[in-house]
Amino acid sequence: MAKVVVAMSGGVDSSVAAALLQEKGHEVTGVTMKVWDGEALPGDGTRHSCYGPGEQEDIADAWEVAQVLGIPFYTFDLRQEYKSEVLDYFCHEYLLGKTPNPCVRCNRRVKFDALLKKARRSGLEFDYFATGHYA
Repeated sequence: MAKVVVAMSGGVDSSVAAALLQEKGHEVTGVTMKVWDGEALPGDGTRHSCYGPGEQEDIADAWEVAQVLGIPFYTFDLRQEYKSEVLDYFCHEYLLGKTPNPCVRCNRRVKFDALLKKARRSGLEFDYFATGHYA
């Protein structure tokens, strides 16, 4: 069967994707990304989508799922990529009076590009890259 890297968020969709791929006989490896730089945010202590306080708990949840499934799990530091590709872009567009969508930018430039490249550069060998996005 194929070697599949699954981007795991700690949520249900990516966890089920990893479990189903493993159940089908694929060799699954879980990966996740660290994007929050730890800086204070307005209303600190609250969740700010996938960015902000709570990220470490999400990473821990993904790790726990990987442990239950018995699959390798890696966390990649994408703070720099997230800042340059998502945060800086969002601020620039917002100051121009536009309504940017950080999720679209993050999916395209960080989740489905930078994370994939970091996984390959780390030495992970895989045939496919999967997520639970929009499952």
